Amino acid sequence: MNDLQQLLRAIGLHFTAQGLDDLVATATKRRMGARELIEHIARAEDLDRKNKSLERRSSRSRVGKFKPIADFDWDWPKKIDRQAVEDALTLDFIASASNVVLVGPAGLGKSMIAQNLVHNAVLKGHSALFLSAAQILNDLSAQDSGRALERKLKFYCQSISLLCIDEIGFLTYESRAADLLFQIISRRHEKKSVIITTNLAFSDWPTVFPNASCTVAMIDRLVEHSSIIEIGGDSWRKRAAEQRLKAKPRKLKSA
Repeated sequence: MNDLQQLLRAIGLHFTAQGLDDLVATATKRRMGARELIEHIARAEDLDRKNKSLERRSSRSRVGKFKPIADFDWDWPKKIDRQAVEDALTLDFIASASNVVLVGPAGLGKSMIAQNLVHNAVLKGHSALFLSAAQILNDLSAQDSGRALERKLKFYCQSISLLCIDEIGFLTYESRAADLLFQIISRRHEKKSVIITTNLAFSDWPTVFPNASCTVAMIDRLVEHSSIIEIGGDSWRKRAAEQRLKAKPRKLKSA
């Protein structure tokens, strides 16, 4: 049995090798014929590889913990196009290499929606990555040679089917950072999709990259094939904090 397990592993049937004893018992109990047994092994191996592939893509997506879109309170934002969000969740925009831009103040669920988009992409077999603008730009800026930078740019621009750049607008950057972000947007333009979340209107992006000359060109490429979803209202986090405060028992004042 050990020799057979080693042989199965050698030819790549790791799941079958791992559960060989159970497989033999099941085949004996069901009195499987040769064809049925082969089909059983093939289906089990295929399912195991799909599950492992999903696990790898999920881990690499960096999406982390997030609330499912089913928990989204559509009645809380004062402004949101629910149909546009639901259309984006079908991921049809990926096939046309279009983009999704989520615009609105902090605390209204932009990142939550983006995380659900990335998660859906992973479930449908796409490679996807969720990172903040700061994480991406710090990673690119840390490359110590032109060759290393080019390899990293190829990773962000070619290796990932769906790239989410979260939180543009919370920090300001120097011109080099703007040039690097422009490289990503430009190289992915009409080739691969991007999701952007930002708390600023495009007219305010020059305040994020105050000395950059490429900001307008970057915005032009980004919005040319984009679904722009604006969200307005008060922060969920502020509401939650107020609700927690109201829920606290009041202390009686001493006489």
